[in-house]
Amino acid sequence: MTRLSLVCETWPIPTSKRQRASGKWLLGVAVLLVVAASSVSMPWHSNHPTWRGAALFGGIALGVVVALVSAPGKDFIGFSRNRIAKSASRLAHPQGSRADDGPGVCLCRDHGRVLWSADKLIEWVIFSLVLGWK
Repeated sequence: MTRLSLVCETWPIPTSKRQRASGKWLLGVAVLLVVAASSVSMPWHSNHPTWRGAALFGGIALGVVVALVSAPGKDFIGFSRNRIAKSASRLAHPQGSRADDGPGVCLCRDHGRVLWSADKLIEWVIFSLVLGWK
C-alpha cells in the first residue's frame, strides 16, 4: 500500500468538539494575522515598499500556516489529498497519435496563427500606412 492511499483512507480526521472549537479560534487568529499584516505594514513602511510587501506576504504566510494547523485546516488537507488521489486514479492519458491530434493542440495552433496574422496586419497598418517607415 502506498503512502498516498494510507493518507486517503484516514480522511476524514476524527476530531472532538474541543478540537473543533480551538480550530475556529485558530481560524480567527489567522484572519486577524492577515488583517494586521495588511493594515499595520502600510503606514509603518510607507517609504519602503520592499519592507511593506515583505510584511504583507509574511503576515499572509503566517495566517495560512495557522489556518492549516487548526482542525478545519487539517480536515481541508485530508480532503484535498483524497480528491487528488481519486482524480489521479481516474485520469487516462491519450496514447500514440491520439495525443497529437487532440482539440487542444488544434486550438492552440489556430489561435497562434490568428494572433500572428493580426500582429503582422497591425504592424503593416501602423508602420507602412500611418507612419510611412517601411
